[in-house]
Amino acid sequence: MDANFKKYLCPTYFIDFDQPLVTAFAENNCSPSASHREKAIQLYYAVRDTILYNPYDLQPERRSLQASSVLKKMSGYCVAKAVLLTAVYRQQDIPSRLGFADVTNHLSTRKLQEIMGTDLFIYHGYTDIYINDQWVKATPAFNLSLCSRFNVRPLDFDGTKDSIFHENNALGQKHMEYVRDRGHFADVPYDELFAAMHKTYPKLYEKHSGATWQNFEEDAAKEAP
Repeated sequence: MDANFKKYLCPTYFIDFDQPLVTAFAENNCSPSASHREKAIQLYYAVRDTILYNPYDLQPERRSLQASSVLKKMSGYCVAKAVLLTAVYRQQDIPSRLGFADVTNHLSTRKLQEIMGTDLFIYHGYTDIYINDQWVKATPAFNLSLCSRFNVRPLDFDGTKDSIFHENNALGQKHMEYVRDRGHFADVPYDELFAAMHKTYPKLYEKHSGATWQNFEEDAAKEAP
């Protein structure tokens, strides 16, 4: 494995799988005798459904995006959950990196879209995993209980093909569409990411940064058909 590839196995400030909390989560949520593909599947579901999705969790402190911090809160938005998934994969010696894309028709509420002022979600985060000599994408953002609120099929992952997001929800209505690829990174491009977020969603940062996950689920429940 060349030096450029090894960077996808190393701990970083954000992908801090050398922290005991992250190590324990990884080891407790996959079988030690499983293959890399089997571990990738097990850890995907652990992050998807154990860590609750919180789109208001856009705190400016760098430490808030560390994998260990996400585990302490047990909640986070899409980038935070992708950071954690990348960390636990690396802890299990599975090469992984962060990917970003701009998307529309993102799982959201009317309240959140009013605050954002757009239906465009920039820097939607996912994890890119190297398994069986190929890179495959996994998107762990939306936990099972939240998907049910929106009549959205939970996104599954089999370790062999990209798992980004269904184009339609459970009712057959158009759901998520990827409109711009932002590329992949060995670590969080923090300055680039948050500069773009502040510019695009100023109201979200002014009044709603760090709001609780429960508020978002309550909004979803109120708007559910």
